[in-house]
Amino acid sequence: MTSQLYRWRWLALAALLLAEAMNLFDSTVIPVASPVIRTDLAVSDTALQWLTAGYTLPFALLLITGGRLGDIFGRRRVFVAGVLTFVVCSVLCACAPTVAVLLTGRVLQGVSAALIIPQTFGLIRAMFTGTEVAKALGTIGPVMALSALCGPVAGGMLVDANLLGLGWRPVFLLNVPLGLAVLAVSPLIREDHSPTKPRLDVGGTLLASLGIGLLVLPLVEGNDSGWPVWTWLCMALGLAILVVFARHQRGRTSPLVEPSLFRGKVFPASLISSLLFFTVMNGLLFVLVLFLQLAQHKTPSDAALTLLPWSAGLAIGSWTAGAVLVPRFGPKVMRAGLGLVLVGLAGIAVSLTAIPLFVTGIGLGMFTVPFFGNALSGVAPHETGSASGLLNAVQQLGATIGVALLGTVFFRFGTLEAVIIAILLIVAVLALTIAMIPTRRPLRRSPDQKPRPANSKG
Repeated sequence: MTSQLYRWRWLALAALLLAEAMNLFDSTVIPVASPVIRTDLAVSDTALQWLTAGYTLPFALLLITGGRLGDIFGRRRVFVAGVLTFVVCSVLCACAPTVAVLLTGRVLQGVSAALIIPQTFGLIRAMFTGTEVAKALGTIGPVMALSALCGPVAGGMLVDANLLGLGWRPVFLLNVPLGLAVLAVSPLIREDHSPTKPRLDVGGTLLASLGIGLLVLPLVEGNDSGWPVWTWLCMALGLAILVVFARHQRGRTSPLVEPSLFRGKVFPASLISSLLFFTVMNGLLFVLVLFLQLAQHKTPSDAALTLLPWSAGLAIGSWTAGAVLVPRFGPKVMRAGLGLVLVGLAGIAVSLTAIPLFVTGIGLGMFTVPFFGNALSGVAPHETGSASGLLNAVQQLGATIGVALLGTVFFRFGTLEAVIIAILLIVAVLALTIAMIPTRRPLRRSPDQKPRPANSKG
């Protein structure tokens, strides 16, 4: 592709962000629509829970594989295939006559999302160079935050409006125009793939999927079932299988996860930091939403509006970090961001008002922008699919752990006490996260210069 087409890179980025927002919206809208779905389709409590888990579980299982498929077939091609499938499955969900058909559509949506999301980082790196990479990555945070908060509000409005007497079905039909808009702009996205075409590691895919599945499934079911013995056995077995998976990857010509990613210090430290950070922040957001609805008796829409200062701060922090701070100070901005998060959390513990939520959001934006750029700074082109899939899988696992862990704290203690206990846990985990932040400065490359290998010095 000629350099002239780079003038469309920001519009292409908008398509990538819209696809990510569509995925997040779909994962957050089900709780709002659940009561109406339950009545309309005579859904049991267990089946209702699986309408959410049926999406998140295949999504978590196939993220690493989705990233590898981008290496093999081209990241734009896999991205477009995922978006097209997601749109078709959304129509299937909207037209579902029974809960079995709806659950099937949700599972296929999760599979489609696993094809879409891991391609984003690689495609951004293919279209942007220099300081623009940080600016482009900086747009992800505010878009995701606004999607997470506006999704339930929009879903609630659609359900309440009962358009054409369709009840809950329009919440899925909303994906159709969004997906078609992404597909219309997708030719402007620059294709990107691994310079050497790997083969798909089928054995590694099965082991990784089984190990991650045995970890995630108990986290999804644990709170509702009271954490029986089988949940702990599943998690122990999942960890054991992931150890077998790690040994299986050694010495393979086309591994699912490139072993070279772990030869340096930056990427492994980033994985640990990502797991801790997203465990904390997703768990906190879940507890705050529960507190607003169950203790302060706010509607889902009102609860989302209460948390809008969080999103506003995230948008401002992300833009400032990408445009001003990261080009000048590099990864040090991450520590400053986490410092602001701690200040904001202290304020939330005193009073759940707009100012501490706003400060927390700014800190989150300042952390996330340099974090992803720094994590991928030493990743070579042939490692991008593995690295992106693994980062996203760790995020998903962290989010699931956070909701399970801090949700348990909330239901054990209730109301404001749970928020304070959650914040104390978050302060402890953030202290560990600060200690694990990698300190590599972002690489400054010319547009035609290739990234250094992960084990390069400097």
